[in-house]
Amino acid sequence: MGFDDKIIARQEVVLGSSPTPSFDDDKLHSEDSSLRSSLDQTKRKQTWLGYLWDTADASPEERKLLLKLDASLLVLTSFGYFVKNLDQTNIQNAFLSGMKEDLGMYGNQLTTATSLWTAGYVIGQMPVLLTLTRVSPRYIIPTIELGWSICTLATYAVKDIPTLYALRFLVGFFESGFFPAAHYILGSYYGKKELAKRACIFYVSGVLGGMFSGFIQTGASKGLNGVNGLEGWRWTFIIDAVISFAVAILGYIFFPGLPGKNTKPTFWLTASDLELTRQRMKVAGRAEPSPWTRSKVKALFSSWHLYVLPLMYILFNNAPVQQPMGFWLKSFNPTATHKAPVPGHTYSVSQINLLPLPGQAIFVVVALFFAWTSDGVLKGRRWPWIVVGCAGNVLWNAIILNTSLYDSIKLRTALYWLLPSAGSIGMLTMTWINEICAADSEKRAIVIGLANTLTYTVQAIVPNFLWKQTDMPLAHKGHIYSMSLSAGLIIWTGVVFYLARRDAGKGSREQRSSEEFGEVAPIEETK
Repeated sequence: MGFDDKIIARQEVVLGSSPTPSFDDDKLHSEDSSLRSSLDQTKRKQTWLGYLWDTADASPEERKLLLKLDASLLVLTSFGYFVKNLDQTNIQNAFLSGMKEDLGMYGNQLTTATSLWTAGYVIGQMPVLLTLTRVSPRYIIPTIELGWSICTLATYAVKDIPTLYALRFLVGFFESGFFPAAHYILGSYYGKKELAKRACIFYVSGVLGGMFSGFIQTGASKGLNGVNGLEGWRWTFIIDAVISFAVAILGYIFFPGLPGKNTKPTFWLTASDLELTRQRMKVAGRAEPSPWTRSKVKALFSSWHLYVLPLMYILFNNAPVQQPMGFWLKSFNPTATHKAPVPGHTYSVSQINLLPLPGQAIFVVVALFFAWTSDGVLKGRRWPWIVVGCAGNVLWNAIILNTSLYDSIKLRTALYWLLPSAGSIGMLTMTWINEICAADSEKRAIVIGLANTLTYTVQAIVPNFLWKQTDMPLAHKGHIYSMSLSAGLIIWTGVVFYLARRDAGKGSREQRSSEEFGEVAPIEETK
């Protein structure tokens, strides 16, 4: 009997659709045990090719399923995050490319607009995450993409700052559920030695969206400025919206539902594919959605997961600096109220938009290295690279705080390029949360959503005091804040590691392992 036939036969016996099964209960149990063993990634020998891409070590049937998931789920979430970040960061490029002057944004209006985006982001997250456990993501995800696409398009026509504020709030509201929902969905389909790589590809695509925003703004400023009476920065929002609309439409067609009992097959994801996915997640310790009960609610609020894990993500996400390089480059140019700090040394609009991009490229390389080695040679351990990434951010910020803004332009440029690498641990922190909370689907959704919500609640407040637009590019308080959070995250990572390993050590004998926690299947925590 083939692997696919085992899945179908098991479905027929469980669902009662086969009145005369072709094998008895003992054989079914044996087949089930064999199936589970073949799906257990911790027992699977990894080849050198498997270190590069995990499907190389999977069975033909599992490889076929992963190819389908990668071509749909991974591609759509990655493109979705690409356009989300494109539409989130385009205001920064527009501000540096004429919006500031056209709308009279000479105070802290950019910081306020960013804070209002964050406020919308915070308000919308938890409703989307909780709805996601009951309504198929194939409807929710494309709909919120459509919402932020419309608001992005409307931004091209703003004439005053209050309208800009309103639209940025709405963009944040519609974008709010996408990032945590995507992590929750990826964690519902991919196993221990697959998830970090996919989460990294997803995460890096968002950074590429931010990079691409700079290229779009440069092209719009050069080639479209004045076309149909519109400034180049206004064309940026139109172009971004067109790309976003296309991704939303594709989502309605190809985005999958969660692999639960009630999920219906599609033209590309068959019933046997869904059953195989459910078996894979069962072996990985990932629970399916289940009804809310009094004991379930009590277990949620008595869980250390709810209180400890969100703080880990808050520390990570607020540690990266708030893009001071663009302000630094623009500060070389003289204005009516500002003399050139280095006479004869100025930067064009194109240079201001493009010169920060090597930092994003460094981020991508570091993030990919962390993800591949975490899934591969580190055997699923997430904490080592989190500690290394934090230590790097402490070092880069410390050097910046002790160097002059303009005495060594090359040194400061290099430091600004290294700073984005602090964000390279993001997919590892969220992947770790996904895995630690695997035993309860609703808790996993809530903790992921709570972590992201609280993170952006902090971001809605703190930049107004520590990353003020008027403090740029020096931002002395901001760099101290960034360095302090990374130092705190090193300590907090140790706390999470201790608690998670304690739970693994007190779990059932089947869930114990002689390896470090990264090898242990996620289990319910000890109260």
